[in-house]
Amino acid sequence: MRIFFATLSLGLLAAACSPETDLSEIDASSGTLPVFSASPDEAIKIVGSSTVAPFSTTVAEQFGAISEYPTPIVETTGTGGGFKAFCNGIGPDQPSISNASRRVKDSELELCRKAGVTEIVEIKIGFDGIVLANAKGAPELNLSKAEIYRALAAELPDGQGGWVKNPNKTWADVADHLPDMPILVSGPPPTSGTRDAFAELALEGGAEEVPEMAAIKETDGELFAKKATTIRNDGAWIDSGENDTAIVQTLMKNDDSIGIMGYSFLEQNLDRLKGAHIEGTDPTFQQIASGAYGISRSMFFYVKKQNVPLVPGIEGYINEFTQEDAWGPTGYLVDKGLIPLSAEERKSEREHALALEVMEPAES
Repeated sequence: MRIFFATLSLGLLAAACSPETDLSEIDASSGTLPVFSASPDEAIKIVGSSTVAPFSTTVAEQFGAISEYPTPIVETTGTGGGFKAFCNGIGPDQPSISNASRRVKDSELELCRKAGVTEIVEIKIGFDGIVLANAKGAPELNLSKAEIYRALAAELPDGQGGWVKNPNKTWADVADHLPDMPILVSGPPPTSGTRDAFAELALEGGAEEVPEMAAIKETDGELFAKKATTIRNDGAWIDSGENDTAIVQTLMKNDDSIGIMGYSFLEQNLDRLKGAHIEGTDPTFQQIASGAYGISRSMFFYVKKQNVPLVPGIEGYINEFTQEDAWGPTGYLVDKGLIPLSAEERKSEREHALALEVMEPAES
């Protein structure tokens, strides 16, 4: 096993080195990786969440404008797709940063570990709300989490210990106070962190309010989670890719459509869209920041520490992102829809980010 990891490490280093590198000079038994840098014009590669991408892109553009380094390249792959790429290996040709609209999973950390990516820095950047939005001229919606679950779950309890395919065709079928319009929801695909967070916060949260489902959770948590988060595939839900802009365009074409997206996209399109009330609470900056809005989550980016000596500028990018002028209450990211952490949490996150403090390894 030791020989295998030594061979793997040498292979990764060979990919990162220039053709002139003499691998005979590497002491594989020492456990110390030599420092090989990319060329000065090698840009930081960033992948991941479409929700975090606008913030990351804004910081990348600012960093490219004020520093000696090229503007980082930001690719929108979805949170799950981002971790898959991030965990592919070490070197200048691999992503150095992965944006995420949820915390990394143990299974993803294990994927990283198997590829030799063992030093990862987690940086929480702020909060975001998940909104159910529709066009300005469309009907108003005031939804409970239970109503969201009843509208979108593939199967519902039949009241006799079994399950029935979701029979609800319109929102009025779900609850009398809701408009008589078709259930037609455009949302993110399974690779999206927004989809994961929506499933956990809205669907599981709503299922817990249904007595039959609450009872199942007490006796079989795995079955509860599966039934609560399996979304119907009869046309009521449409996977719309990782591009929230495409969802906005769909909503503008069809007043019956509802889109699921991050608050930042709603905030940027308030001239065209409005957000549904969730249990009487508007999806606003203040309500999400206070915790009053019921479908909100933390956002992160993850740094591959082993790439820091290989790709110029990573530490500078971290410094720029975590400055008060960027992520603080009056920073330029607030204009993009970022909801800041508290002052105390920003200070703590910045300190550990700049120190490149790595996460605990995933359990084997």
